[in-house]
Amino acid sequence: YKMADDSRFPDVDSDGSEKSEEMEIVVNVGGVRQVFYGDNLNQYPETRLAELVNCLSGGYDSIFSLCDDYDPGKREFYFDRDPDAFKCIIDVYYFGEIHMKKGICPICFKNEMEFWKVDLKFLDDCCKAHLSEKKEELEEIARRVQLILDDLGVDASESRWKRCQKCIWKFLEKPESSYPARVIAVLSFLFILISSVVMCVGTIPDLQVVDAEGNRMEHPTLDSIETACIGWFTVEYVLRLISSPNKLHFALSFMNIVDVLAILPFYISLTLTHLGAKLMELSNVQQAVQALRIMRIARIFKLARHSSGLQTLTYALKRSFKELGLLLMYLAVGIFVFSALGYTMEQSHPETLFKSIPQSFWWAIITMTTVGYGDIYPKTTLGKLNAAISFLCGVIAIALPIHPIINNFVRYYNKQRVLETAAKHELELMELNSAEEKAAGSRSELEDLSREGKEGPFYSNRIKVSHSDTFIHLLSEEKHYRTRLQSCK
Repeated sequence: YKMADDSRFPDVDSDGSEKSEEMEIVVNVGGVRQVFYGDNLNQYPETRLAELVNCLSGGYDSIFSLCDDYDPGKREFYFDRDPDAFKCIIDVYYFGEIHMKKGICPICFKNEMEFWKVDLKFLDDCCKAHLSEKKEELEEIARRVQLILDDLGVDASESRWKRCQKCIWKFLEKPESSYPARVIAVLSFLFILISSVVMCVGTIPDLQVVDAEGNRMEHPTLDSIETACIGWFTVEYVLRLISSPNKLHFALSFMNIVDVLAILPFYISLTLTHLGAKLMELSNVQQAVQALRIMRIARIFKLARHSSGLQTLTYALKRSFKELGLLLMYLAVGIFVFSALGYTMEQSHPETLFKSIPQSFWWAIITMTTVGYGDIYPKTTLGKLNAAISFLCGVIAIALPIHPIINNFVRYYNKQRVLETAAKHELELMELNSAEEKAAGSRSELEDLSREGKEGPFYSNRIKVSHSDTFIHLLSEEKHYRTRLQSCK
């Protein structure tokens, strides 16, 4: 309710004799009442609760600029905010720090802190890490949504060449954009498999042919298939490079470097075969060509472009550098200790296979990893006991970091699925709100046209973002606030 005049505020003398430090105020947040004293609130004078202590003397406008409602009889301020978040925020007045309870959305909690004008520096470090992770997720969702919107949108001001570049880029890089794009992705995947199979089959002696000089070489049919596959990879890479929005970033991308390594050896070996014989001996040319052919194994990594599982595994391993480092450190310490012990214990045997500690490193590696080739083995009793302890320690050292690495993989995989679903959900809400806005705009435009006597089409290309719980501020510069108007009295 509204107040008729400012004279109805009790407990405030005309000369302002009441001290704000001794004042008691009642705050009702979402139906939950809290009593505060001025000396506590004035520790942080810039916060909204501290401003309530001194707002009574400012009259009607001052009070209702800070709260939703006010009861002068009870001196009770009403706020239509989240009471659970408020219970966490008021800890700053008693403990000097804030902890976010489990189950509260970090972004919503941040918005509540901004409303109560409490600085984020009072949030505990563990809660800040959770908030940063949530921000990264929303930024990733916003990035994915923006990419989809860029693909759907058509800028009439762009040149024909720019529009053609976008079409080629979507056609080759985004299989989900259309049915022909999916067909191209499947064909590219098949060419990678065929090329890998041809590389393996070409090494079978029964399928090789002998040239005039008696040297074995690949069958001409397999060579032709290899040439066709390289032609496909070359055309695909060139088209993707031409249509790329950022060519420098494209050229330095890891997967694109793999593509170059898969294509380049063919052309280098072709050049050496036809031109290198004039500059160097034929045997040297053949050795260089054979070495370059080994580099064809790089094309198997092209499968990662078409496999989300391989991409997830790569990112999970990147996130697991700490665990992998611990694994290597454990193994390195164990290899050094057990190889030195094995060398010392085996010196008493006349037919010892442990000639030196560096040579014993190989034995320690294959023992701790439970491979055990048997080329080097202990012959004394103490040496065998040392070997038994070494492979037991190796099993333990390898098993310890495996669980965190698997957890990182599962966490990242589930996170990617959640982000993908959230992006689709956000797009659906944006499309729904856009349709509602367009319908409302059409009605208002028709009313204006009928009132002004004009005729003409109405176009509305604005897309309004949704007011969902996962609202993405990065997609709009507008300010959005909650509009719950429940009564707290």
